[in-house]
Amino acid sequence: MNRIKVLIVDDSAVVRQVVAGVLGADPRIEVMGAAADPILAIEYMRRQWPDVIVLDLEMPKMDGLTFLRKIMTERPTPVIICSTLTEAGARVTIDALAAGAVAIIQKPKLGLKSFLSAASDDLTSAVLGAARVNVAALAGRRPPAPAAPLQPAAKLNADAVIAPGASGTLIQTTERVVAIGTSTGGTQALEVVLAALPRTAPGIVVVQHMPEKFTAAFAERLNSVCRITVVEAAHNMRVLPGQALIAPGGKHMLMRRSGAQYVVDVVDGPLVNRHRPSVDVLFRSVAKCAGPNATGIIMTGMGDDGAAGLFEMRSAGARTIAQDEASCVVYGMPKEAVKRGGVQHTVALDAIARSITAV
Repeated sequence: MNRIKVLIVDDSAVVRQVVAGVLGADPRIEVMGAAADPILAIEYMRRQWPDVIVLDLEMPKMDGLTFLRKIMTERPTPVIICSTLTEAGARVTIDALAAGAVAIIQKPKLGLKSFLSAASDDLTSAVLGAARVNVAALAGRRPPAPAAPLQPAAKLNADAVIAPGASGTLIQTTERVVAIGTSTGGTQALEVVLAALPRTAPGIVVVQHMPEKFTAAFAERLNSVCRITVVEAAHNMRVLPGQALIAPGGKHMLMRRSGAQYVVDVVDGPLVNRHRPSVDVLFRSVAKCAGPNATGIIMTGMGDDGAAGLFEMRSAGARTIAQDEASCVVYGMPKEAVKRGGVQHTVALDAIARSITAV
């Protein structure tokens, strides 16, 4: 089997050395080069085009975001952003995800070498996942992005956070809600969906797999391009028409009933399907508290998080939708949801907003 060719572009010699060592130790990966800036990277790419690029954003001669946009215009290629975890870094990283990057690797300002060595599983998983993305879908839309790399932990299901089974007797309500789960490729895909919704759209709750500290900047970006209001969720926040709540990175988000209203709980807890927030946790909570008043939507992403929860939503009477394979950057989560019987309708990305407002 051909090895995945990776190009590392980072102005830090330490990062180049450690990342090259980590990735080169995997027999499935070939580090074809490491460049200190995008100008040198272009020289490598003239000789041989990489399968995956690991890219820093703050570099001399040409910044990483400009380089990324150039790549996505000329020859779309899976790009992993290696970003410093700061407020400013989070904002520019979200811009990079909107421009077409497919994953984030966080790097601290201090203890960089030891951190990158400890994060070797995350680095390798991110590259292997990026190599499997649907490049046609990556190129065919305007805003991809993803997900925090899978963390090496025991794979728990939603039982670890919320008990299975139906809720007790509820005050009757006809208020509709929409629950959306997505991962790799989801930041672009969510922008396509949410930007197309009118202010009269039902209340929306969203889990996008993304590291802690990045979801606030992600919500701000979406809010700037959408007619509906988009915010990072906080504990006890109401789910309101014309508003989308984004689960904070590093926390689970559950929806519950408070009288005739819906509110969200933002809680700690173990990784579920190796993610926090987990789509399965959100979907189970929506199945329990909203049942037939809910619509569940599973979109582009790697793995199977959300597949079990969407089946629970369908079993509770909710309408369920999956993004189709052709428009997914990674047809993993929707595919698994279809296999498990949780999907009633499969639609293209551009049709999801219409499906939300059709009922």
